[in-house]
Amino acid sequence: MRRIRKQDAGFTLIELLIVMAIIAILATMAIPRFSGALKAAREAVLKEDLHVMRSAIDSYTMDKQKAPQSLEDLVQDGYLRAVPEDPMTHSKDTWVTDTSDAMHSLDQTDPGVDDVHSGSQESGSDGQPYSTW
Repeated sequence: MRRIRKQDAGFTLIELLIVMAIIAILATMAIPRFSGALKAAREAVLKEDLHVMRSAIDSYTMDKQKAPQSLEDLVQDGYLRAVPEDPMTHSKDTWVTDTSDAMHSLDQTDPGVDDVHSGSQESGSDGQPYSTW
């Protein structure tokens, strides 16, 4: 029986290279899946934020008989706690609002916000730009 000396204990260079190659292969398979899952999660957040803000715009318009002048009006009057951050641009200031000249009441003089979209020019997983969602 051969005794193992301290200098013989350990891994060889070949063993370390094999382990590093296996880790690299696993990482190259996992990173694209992680990126796809991250994009899908951001898209889900965008859809939910748009739904909530559009519902708040509709509620404000029905309650006040006029459309809000900005998204901040929704926050000031309690329809939203805060303007959410656009998950695609990571900013609260990049939301694009659509205004209409259609008056919702007789005493309304300024057009108001009808709709809201992301300010991102990127395309979603469905091929449509986020700005059209």
